[in-house]
Amino acid sequence: MEIGSAKPTIVLVHGAVEDSSLWTHGVIQGLQREGYPIKVFSNPLRGVAHDAAYLRSLLDTIDGPVLLVSHAYGGAVISQAGDDPKVKGLVYAGSPMPAVGESTNNCLERFPGGDFASSADLIPFTLPDGTTGTNILIKPEKYAYLLAADVPEDKLALMIATQRPIAATALSDVLTSAAWTSKPSWQIRPLLDPVIPQEEFKFEAERANAHVTEVHSSHAIPVTFPDVVVGVIKQAALATTRPDKRA
Repeated sequence: MEIGSAKPTIVLVHGAVEDSSLWTHGVIQGLQREGYPIKVFSNPLRGVAHDAAYLRSLLDTIDGPVLLVSHAYGGAVISQAGDDPKVKGLVYAGSPMPAVGESTNNCLERFPGGDFASSADLIPFTLPDGTTGTNILIKPEKYAYLLAADVPEDKLALMIATQRPIAATALSDVLTSAAWTSKPSWQIRPLLDPVIPQEEFKFEAERANAHVTEVHSSHAIPVTFPDVVVGVIKQAALATTRPDKRA
């Protein structure tokens, strides 16, 4: 970091069927060693507008510049909430980058090759007021293939056991704003990911003019390549906190 420039607060936003422990496999530790202030957002996974509102509430507690960092479905949430003026950049680690009027499902289905739907386990739920809905988890026997083919067995078992359901409607919620259209973005592209087609990653990066880092990883980039994630965050921090970039 340049002398006299403030390090931004890094806000980490996890995705579907996971929790904040995703970032404890090296990303948080690496950022702490570099002296970055960190906030870890516990994503409710109930819907884009709902989850983005909670994220904005967290941003309200932070003074100074912010970098939003997402994994998976978290990309939709940071795109929606990233219009906060203190957000200086967005880092998408294996995340979709939907446009206004698009949903996460649109990003999974625009090009052939994605394989999320066949691995999903649909679980109905009922709320206290009697309304019903459907949650999504990943079938245990499909989890490694879909999300974590290169994750060690001990970590894989923990990831499967700690899945958090996402409301199925969250994946079909369309965005009403997309911060990457006006703010710099970085895409970490997992080349071995069966969730999001490679053509989709390329399409999204090109239209966002995103800085791209490719890695031979499964979908679980923060677990398998935490040093790469930390390195890209550092690049984004340097690029967005130079004196000539300050707001």
